[in-house]
Order: sequence, then C-alpha cells, then structure tokens
Amino acid sequence: MSIPSLRIARFNRILGALPRAALERIIPDLDLKPLKMRQVVQPRGRPLEQVVFPVAGVASMVSMGDSGDSVEVATIGCEGMVGLPLFLGGKSAAVEVFIQVPGEGLHLPTAAFEGHVEHEPSLTRTLLLYTQALLTQIAQCSACNCHHPVVERCARWLLQTHDRVEGDEFPLTHDFLGLMLGVRRASVTETARALQERELIRYHRGVITVLDRDGLEEAACECYQLISGEFDRLLVRVAHRRLASL
Repeated sequence: MSIPSLRIARFNRILGALPRAALERIIPDLDLKPLKMRQVVQPRGRPLEQVVFPVAGVASMVSMGDSGDSVEVATIGCEGMVGLPLFLGGKSAAVEVFIQVPGEGLHLPTAAFEGHVEHEPSLTRTLLLYTQALLTQIAQCSACNCHHPVVERCARWLLQTHDRVEGDEFPLTHDFLGLMLGVRRASVTETARALQERELIRYHRGVITVLDRDGLEEAACECYQLISGEFDRLLVRVAHRRLASL
C-alpha cells in the first residue's frame, strides 16, 4: 500500500477542493497505484469495490449495447472520480470505464468512501458539483457527436486529453480514436491527416503529439470551451504539477 502525500492528493481537483482538515482525514485510506492502458477501473454490471481519483492519465466512460457496439460518453482525468454510482446510491454501474492514457490514481475502497461521504460534508458538496459538471460533459458530447463534423469533434477530444496529461505526447491507436469518435478506421485516418496537414498535431505509430495548441482550439467546436468552462466554474481550479518533480 502506498499512502500519498497531501501534495499528491491535491493533484486531483475533487480532493484538491476539500478543506485541508477533511483531506487529511481521507488520505490514510487512499492508495496510490498505477493506471495501466486498457485497465477496467469501473466494470459494467458488477459490484463496485472502490472509487478512483486520477492524478494523471485519462479514463474513458463507454456505453455498450447488447450487440457489442460501444461509444464513449465522457472522459475522466485529474478533475474527476471513477465510481460515481457509489456516491449516487448505487452498487454497480451500467457503463464501463477503462484507462485510455496510462497514469496514476488514488484508490479508495467502497466502505471507506461511503464512510467519508457520510462524515465529510465538504466531500459531499464537491461531489455534487462534480456530478453536475460530468452530466454537462455527457450531454454536450452527445450533442457534439450528432451535430458537429468529425474533425471538430476530434480536435475537441484531443484538447480534453491534452489537458489531463503531462507534456504534449500521449499514446492513441486508430482503434481507440475510432471508438472515442464513433467512426470507422478510414474516417480516423482522414481526420488525423487533416489535422496533420494543418500542422496542429503529429500522429506516428500510435502516438499523438500536439504541435499547435492554439490552432487546435480554433479547429475544435465550441463544446470544448463549454465543457472545460463548466468544470472550472464548479470546481476550484487546482494546478496540475508533475509527479516527477516531487
């Protein structure tokens, strides 16, 4: 078990928004663990054994039909928490969450989480605000996928991921990006080529490099600013520092 420091815990925006005294009471129950690519951190239809507060990396919330088709409905990074159904009174989830960009997360067992929610009003208030922001993201992404061109949607998705990783590079396969955007492999290739021709990104051997952040923001639809603005409005802005600098 690896108990995090107060500084590491504050890398997550939900935990970082809590009063120091409340966070110090929660820290002994947190376990800092790596988050590996494709790792399922919220299974579908099975009892949830823990919640996870990412401090680095990105998780994808995916809705799956009986036919096996999947579509991403939200992403979760250092601003959020995996396992929200436990906070809302459920014991399992209808959607799966898996890691798409590896990193690290603070794991909190279900029983300990429920105890802290019961005794820490500040945690409850912050999680309610996060729930509102996450619902905004889910609703806006749904509208975005229906109404905006795939290039604009891809730019929005890349910006959301870039916000949650260290540096300008992150791993991303064609298959992953196709799942995230709900398009076929050929459309992924065309979209990536369009952004590369504008020198906004470089995409080589499953690695995305953001070359022009400002240009990528101009290429994205308005959904990016709306979603990120809602998280900034509802949650205390917490600087994301490099874990390696500690």
